[in-house]
Formats: sequence, C-alpha cells, structure tokens
Amino acid sequence: MSLMTNKPKRQILRAALASLLAVQLGVVAAPAQAEDAKVLRYAFVAGETGFDPAQISDLYSRIITGHIFEGLYKYDYLARPFKVKPNVAAAMPEVSDDFKTWTVRIKPGIYFADDPAFGGKKRELVAEDFVYSLKRFFDPATKSPAYNFFAGMGVIGLDELRQAALKDKKPFDYNAPVEGLRALDRYTIQYRLKAPRPRLLYTITSGDQYGAVAREVIEAYKDKTMEHPVGTGPFMLKSWRRSSQVVLVRNPGYREVFYDGEPNADDARGQAFAAQFKGRRLPMIDRVEVSIIEESQPRWLAYLNRELDLVTVPLEFSNIAAPKGQLAPNLAKQGMQMERIVNPDRTVYYFNMEDPVVGGYTPEKVALRRAIGLATDINREINTVRRGQAVIAQSVVAPSTWGYDPNFKSENSDFDLPRAKALLDMYGYKDVDGDGWRDLPDGKPFSIEYASQPDALSRSFDELWKKNMDAIGIKITIKAGKWPEQLKAARAGQLPIWLLGYSASDPDVQAGLEILYGPASGGQNLARFKLERFDEVYRRMEALPDGPERLALLREAQKLTTAYMPQKYMVHRIVTDLTQPWLQGYKRPPFGNVFWQYVDIDNAKRPVKP
Repeated sequence: MSLMTNKPKRQILRAALASLLAVQLGVVAAPAQAEDAKVLRYAFVAGETGFDPAQISDLYSRIITGHIFEGLYKYDYLARPFKVKPNVAAAMPEVSDDFKTWTVRIKPGIYFADDPAFGGKKRELVAEDFVYSLKRFFDPATKSPAYNFFAGMGVIGLDELRQAALKDKKPFDYNAPVEGLRALDRYTIQYRLKAPRPRLLYTITSGDQYGAVAREVIEAYKDKTMEHPVGTGPFMLKSWRRSSQVVLVRNPGYREVFYDGEPNADDARGQAFAAQFKGRRLPMIDRVEVSIIEESQPRWLAYLNRELDLVTVPLEFSNIAAPKGQLAPNLAKQGMQMERIVNPDRTVYYFNMEDPVVGGYTPEKVALRRAIGLATDINREINTVRRGQAVIAQSVVAPSTWGYDPNFKSENSDFDLPRAKALLDMYGYKDVDGDGWRDLPDGKPFSIEYASQPDALSRSFDELWKKNMDAIGIKITIKAGKWPEQLKAARAGQLPIWLLGYSASDPDVQAGLEILYGPASGGQNLARFKLERFDEVYRRMEALPDGPERLALLREAQKLTTAYMPQKYMVHRIVTDLTQPWLQGYKRPPFGNVFWQYVDIDNAKRPVKP
C-alpha cells in the first residue's frame, strides 16, 4: 500500500500530514476528555444544512436529526433486508382493512431532553406532539422541502388547513382541529386518510423527519430552530460549527432502552453482535464528533492516522483498501473490520425542466436531453473515477427497495455516440458558424451550464463529463460551489444541470418517484419535472398495495422518465466501510442511517495521543 510505505521521507511526510490533520480536526487543540468517555469520531463528505426536521431534506442533516428525534417506529438495526419495530409507540399500529385509518398508542413516561424552552420542567412526549410535528410540514412559513411527501399521506383536512392559510394570507392555525389528525387521548394518535395508504408505516418510522418536536421549542427559538434541535432521542446537540464540525453528547434523560437486534440466522456477524450486546443499555457511547472533510485524501489520511473511528473508503483509495473486494492484508493485521454493500441509492444528473436551454417538453428539447444521455459513458465512469465501485443504474429504483429488479434494462444505461449525434442532427443542433461547437436549431450559439463542487473528486467527474460532451460537439461551462449552497440554488431553480446522489430512506419506491412528482417541484423534485401522466401514475401507486398492478404502474413510470429524460440515472454505489479495532458493533443500517446508539468503543484498544 503506497500510503504506508517504509521509505523514511514518506514516513516523515505522513507524520507531518497527520499532525496537521489532527490540528485541523481539532483533535490536539480540543479540551481533554474524561479518560473513560467513549467518543465516536467520523466525517461527512459534505456540509449539513441544519437540524429542524421539517426544514431539511439532505442526507447529512438527516443523519444528525435521526439520532436526536424519534419516530413512532424504527428499523431493527440487525435485521435484513429490514424489520420495523415499535420505537416510542407501545405496539404496532392498529390498521383498518381499507388502510384508511391508522391508530397508534405511544408509551407513557418518555421525555424530551432538558431545554430552557420548558421552563425547568420535565416535558413528557404526548400524542399531540406528533399532531403538531406533522402540521409543521404543511405550514407555508416552514417552507418544508418535504411538504409534498407528507401531503401524499392524504390526511383528511390537513392540506385544506394549509390552503386556507395561503388563500387568506394569515398565519397557519395550529390550534384548528383536523378531522384526519387527532390525539384521541394523551397517548393515542389517529390518522384518517382520504385514500388507502398501505405503506404509511414507513412514513411514521422516519424519525429523522417525522420525529416528534415540542411546540414550546419551536415557538421559543422561532427562526433559529435549525440550530436548536430538541428531541426524545439518545443524543443531544452539544456544539455546531457550520460545515466544519458537529458534536453530540449522550442525552442524560434518555429512557431505558436495551439492545435487542434480531439478525438473520445466516448472518454470522449480526449474530455475534446480538450475543455480545444483548441487554446492554443504549446508547453505549458518550459523545459523537462529526467533522466535515470534503476532500478525499485528508479524510482517508485522518482515518489511517486513527483520528477517525469509521470511514466510508473514498473512491480514490477503494482498490488499495479492498483489492478485489477483500480487506487489504495490512489493514486486516491492524484489526480493522470491513463491510461492503451495494447501497440503496442512485446517482443522477438532473435537467432543470424550466431552463431555457435544456428544459422543456418539445421534441427538440427531449432530443437534446436524450442525446446528452446517450453520450454519457457510465462504464467509463465506473472503471475510472469510481474504480469499479458501482453498478449501472437503469432507472430511479434503488437496490433493496420495492420494485428493484437487477435484470431490468432500459435505454437509460445505453452509451451510443452515433445515435446521440444523429438525434442532434435530426433536430437541428448543428455547427452553423463553423467554430466546432453545435448551435441551437435557430442557428444561435449555445452552451450548457453544469453545477459541481470544488473538491478533487468532483473535478474528476467534471473532466469526464466534459469529454462526453466534447465528443458530440456540445460546449459546457462548469460552475462550482459548496454543496449546501448548490442545494439552495437547485431548490430555487437556478441550476440547469447538477450531479448528485439520492439514498433511499425507506424500503418503498414512492419517495424515489417523488423526485419527479410535479407538485414537489422546488422541493424534492429539483428537476421541476411536470408531466400529468407521471403524476397520475404516482398517485395511483400511493393507494395500491404491493402487487402486479402497482408494479405495472412502476414500469410505466420508468418508461416515461426514460422517454422524457428529466434525469439521467448513473450508478448505484458500492460502499466499503472500514472501522478501527476499538469500534465495536458497527453495521451499516438498512435505512435511515441511525447507528450511533448501537455501537461501542473499547478505549483500552484506542491509541493514546501524546
């Protein structure tokens, strides 16, 4: 392994880099921790946006909120592919035969973490907190990017409350009763829906977004709620340096919860964790320190220098850490552990359908997007930039989610330069002025703008994409910006094209389809794709139970997105996680990215810093 060579000069350089990294990460300068404190340290590859569940949609913020707030249900940490269990709920929901009425009773004696907003009193979690929390997604003032997802629940009377606020231009009335959203008593909540929702269970399991918040906290902090998350979960926010470091600590008021994972019978690693930790009170660690390290090399070096306890191996080092998919012998000798899976995600670049150059539904605009798609060499991306750590995506459907078929094939994955050039020629995108670049059908010159980030890995993707476009004579300009700022611009409809990844937050496909659902434009639907037939398919799928009829609609949705090409689906990523010898019990969660409370730190094995 080149990073661990024995040449003296490289040893000195490595030591210097490691010391610099330690200072940058705040390890050397940080206040001393209690000797027995168990601290988990790892890194995000991009900055977070904040920690108010109703105002976020990005993965990194939701990882944080998933450990502070709690949903009614949770995913078993060890069961695969997944198993839903009660969390703050006392039991599984009571569901009517038509899937229109769901009744949930929550456990008494669960309390929010202490906060000045409660005036020095203990604040018990009650059913009304889930009523209030859901209403917040419908309040126009919240500007929730997840509004359309929760509107899809179809709660009777809830969206009407939103529309009244919009029409009358008055504050949202949180005190107004809603027919389909009621606290029947202190501990019982009932949802009554306009149409069947067979998979509502997944929605009320998403604690990272639909985790209970207290009205007192929201009203106390007003426009600062992104900075003051207060939940009932196992951790509390200790400090936050935006896009630099997030620190959480054990919630001292967290109720008695014990390790009870149910691994598959053939899962040796899961069985070992279950035996090792069964009956242990959660969380088992005291503190979590998350650093934001966007560049791959510093992140990898920080892990090798033992400044991080866990790392998802950066692409540039994947074949060094895990040659041919096996943990490198030198890392194995150090006691490191590896987990490697095809992630339930998809990377895409989307086209802003309202952009005057790449957007639109007329034949020549569709032809332009499809030609760009055909000119995108996904295999080359996988074999070069991704070092083989991905599989080609055929559509929006992610692995491990309902409707995914590894044998499904669509034009989305085709790489065909002659067809791409023929499409452009046919619809008038020709080089009129002889400068070597194609012009618009009306003869005017054009270029397409592509959004990116200013890190080394993104630049590698940029170079490959430029080569793809050069091959068909389309001029591009690349506009780099920090990830949180690009997300804001994307929601505002200001980015014509942007490459990003979407991870599945639950086992169903519906949330994946939402990124193309017309009413979600400006929220999850960054492409602002609005197609009446697609929207109709989306709504019908929401109401149907899983089965052949719903699957047929999904296949139609896949055909529509391939035909109009509002998004080009690239890959499903293979992720390789490495853990240090002293981090025990880590297993990549099935959904939701919640795992901190299930891992332990053996400080006796952790090297002592000088």
